[in-house]
Formats: sequence, structure tokens, C-alpha cells
Amino acid sequence: MKTTPMKKICYLTTFLLLILTTLSAQTKVANYSIGKYGTDKYEHFDFETKDGKRTEINYSYGKDNKNVKLQYAGNDVFNEDTCFKVNFPNNYTLYITVKENRLHIVDAEGKYNKTFSWEYEGPIDGIGTYCDVCAKGKEDAIMLIKSAYLK
Repeated sequence: MKTTPMKKICYLTTFLLLILTTLSAQTKVANYSIGKYGTDKYEHFDFETKDGKRTEINYSYGKDNKNVKLQYAGNDVFNEDTCFKVNFPNNYTLYITVKENRLHIVDAEGKYNKTFSWEYEGPIDGIGTYCDVCAKGKEDAIMLIKSAYLK
């Protein structure tokens, strides 16, 4: 039986859709922020996983949304709370603890002390793009943090 060019295109399209769906299902991101987007006071952390394992942590900030890749630096206890640490490229360390459905983020000197809330990434009032890999809500996001970063 001969396969027509149209059937080949349909098979290829189906195959590509299956691969893309599988890849996005394996990756998950929890987004946390403080301040208003597009202002100097905006800060954002995204915690990425693939197949339930830590992959990347990014920090962005400010009006221009400058981005810095952070390194996971292990689990610890800070002020009697279980936490995990992240390092900036200059070895500046932040300690991240879970407080209800938020992230409390501090440095050892007490100069940095902020609480970040889950940030929705997707369309607002029909404008924007839906984020397939993003945590679907604050409970989903905090479970990602607990299972991949605080274990």
C-alpha cells in the first residue's frame, strides 16, 4: 500500500505533537515574585524542574527585567527553619523557606528579607500566552518547591 504525501504530513505532524507534548509535560516551573512587573521594585524567581528533578533557578529584577542564573546550594537550617540555599554568580547566598504558600527569602546578614508570592504566568483579560509548563496555582507551585528543592 502506497503512502500519499498528505498521509506522510499527517503522520509527521502527529509525531511532532506527541513529542512536544511529552517534553512540556516533563518540565515544570514555579514562579514567585514581589513588586509590580515593569517597575524598579519588581523581583522574580523561577524554579524549574524536569521529571521532578531540579534543573534551573533564575532571578530577574527591575524595570528592565535583568536576569541572573542562580545555583542551587543544598538544604540547610536557617533561624530554625528548614530551607534551601541559592548562590548568585558572586557567591552571595540567599536562604529560602516555605511559609504557608509563599517563599520567605533572606540573606545571612539580614539585609535582604522578603516574602514572595506565587506569580501567575499566562493571559490576562485574553491578552498574553498560556504557560503550559508553569505551576497551575500556588498549591501546585509550593508542592514543586517542596518535592524538588526541599527534599
